[in-house]
Amino acid sequence: MIKKKFFWVLVWVTAMLSACGTSVPLSDVPVADATPVKVQSAGTNGSSVVSQGVSSVDMGKETTLANASSAPRVVYFDYDSYVIKMEFQSLIAANARLAKAQPMRKLAIEGHTDESGGREYNLALGQKRADAVRDALAILGVPQTQMESVSFGKEKPAVTGTDEAAFAKNRRAEIRYQ
Repeated sequence: MIKKKFFWVLVWVTAMLSACGTSVPLSDVPVADATPVKVQSAGTNGSSVVSQGVSSVDMGKETTLANASSAPRVVYFDYDSYVIKMEFQSLIAANARLAKAQPMRKLAIEGHTDESGGREYNLALGQKRADAVRDALAILGVPQTQMESVSFGKEKPAVTGTDEAAFAKNRRAEIRYQ
């Protein structure tokens, strides 16, 4: 009797988790494109610097712990997506440089979603978002042992509200230095 109940619970859990799946494997997520992107950032002397390409973001002469806390660390995603947009590739490249310059610091990459969708689905989507950012950092040379990805789903919204603007701010992955 107990084995039969366990079997049906297992079948139910499997069915629920498979409903949350996607037909696109995580390994097929495009994270980098060689298309040049203009990036405008503040130079070391306060002037504005416009640079071409992902690898030419001006991060100054020295990478310090202060820079890690002041560098942008949030990647935003489209609805129901974990594909990293072109506009965030320079942010990922800058954080990869910071992480490689400080190999003793760990990175926690937190995946988040808006409140639409079920809890299990949002946890899975948040994990895919965190993993996509982790994989992009790994491609740029950050060791996997230095990073950890975790999903919070819809449990930790950045902005409260039920409009599209609030939802857009909650569909994100945050890079946290520890």
